[in-house]
Amino acid sequence: MGKEMQAKDVVLEEKVSAEETAVPKQNTAQEEGLTLEKFEEASEIVKKVISETKLVFSEYLSLQTGNKVYLKPENMQLTGAYKLRGAYYKISTLSEEERAKGLITASAGNHAQGVAYAAKAYGTKAVIVMPTTTPLMKVNRTKGYGAEVVLYGDVYDEACAKAYELADENGYTFIHPFDDLIVATGQGTIAMEIVKELPLVDYILVPIGGGGLATGVATLAKLLNPKIKVIGVEPAGANCMQTSLAQGHVVTLPKVTTIADGTAVKTPGAKLFPYIQKNLDGIITVEDHELVVAFLDMVENHKIVVENSGLLTVAALKHLDVKGKKVVSILSGGNMDVTTMSSVVQQGLIMRDRIFSVSILLPDKPGELYRVSGIIAKANGNVVELEHNQFVTTNRNTAVELRITMEAFGTEHKNQIMSSLEAEGYRPKLVNANF
Repeated sequence: MGKEMQAKDVVLEEKVSAEETAVPKQNTAQEEGLTLEKFEEASEIVKKVISETKLVFSEYLSLQTGNKVYLKPENMQLTGAYKLRGAYYKISTLSEEERAKGLITASAGNHAQGVAYAAKAYGTKAVIVMPTTTPLMKVNRTKGYGAEVVLYGDVYDEACAKAYELADENGYTFIHPFDDLIVATGQGTIAMEIVKELPLVDYILVPIGGGGLATGVATLAKLLNPKIKVIGVEPAGANCMQTSLAQGHVVTLPKVTTIADGTAVKTPGAKLFPYIQKNLDGIITVEDHELVVAFLDMVENHKIVVENSGLLTVAALKHLDVKGKKVVSILSGGNMDVTTMSSVVQQGLIMRDRIFSVSILLPDKPGELYRVSGIIAKANGNVVELEHNQFVTTNRNTAVELRITMEAFGTEHKNQIMSSLEAEGYRPKLVNANF
């Protein structure tokens, strides 16, 4: 197993023979792509619509990991994600007849916006099927580009099945969000930009949902420089590619559970899988709670908003067991609605002990609440919420439960506040934060 991965991560232990990994010859324009010439063509075409996303050196993450960490901020694209690249390039290769039929796709949000924007640019109709769990901001922005939105299913796979059904019924041209070599070629243009800007890059970390971005980036990176290591990152609760690589064939997960909605995919792309087997150097999985902490890191240290799927590569940095390397983390998108953002911030503050709650039993007599608040104030704690319950017990010596939610500077400060309360004879008990 490669040294750069921890034990919990799946690494492609052996590169199978060229005969085993050879991609079957394709006969249609739909299946052409993933050649250097096609990547170069795609790079020129997508320049018409994409924003320039220069690498951002992260001093904070570099100090944390012992590597030189750079961020590729695709969250700054016009549609808020890299998906515009693949969607626009794919639609540019369609015939006038195919575009005239109208376009349809399924997406958790970012590909939806990419297709909607590209369809508007080409003056054609777009129908987008999105899971019912899609954040409202992504739904509204997709509609804002002129697309018709159909909400169906709880996860991407269910929405995709519905999209195929509608395509058959209405004769629409289907644009797959990832399992399409032309789309993957468009996504891979990111690697072209990374290598041009940082020719000596050692590692590229790329999020994986269905595998389109990873396929394009890994394939082009290897074409440009076989020494570059490309590591895919998946949420632990939606690790369809990791499971498929371990078993040697495409596997469908029974369910997916993750806050990284953009990568909540049960089945990776079958057309892409041979390229992933050949060109990806490993998989890292990330737990949801790691994404929460990564969100705070991005907001506080870089002043940028990255959605949960885009944070996968940031959270994965601590699992990359190398030092002194040039590492690029692709931030795939930044489309996070305010409600989700608020929840993530709150959970992040709790996880970092910057918000915590305690329960204290007090004698039922005047002045006790004042005394406790004075102790907290002296310890520089900031009270956020108080809950005073006089009906906990009939024992007047411990008749009142006081629940206090407060702010602290971190774990050390929280412990100081707890110690201050204990020193004054109280027995504070940590409880779930009322926040």
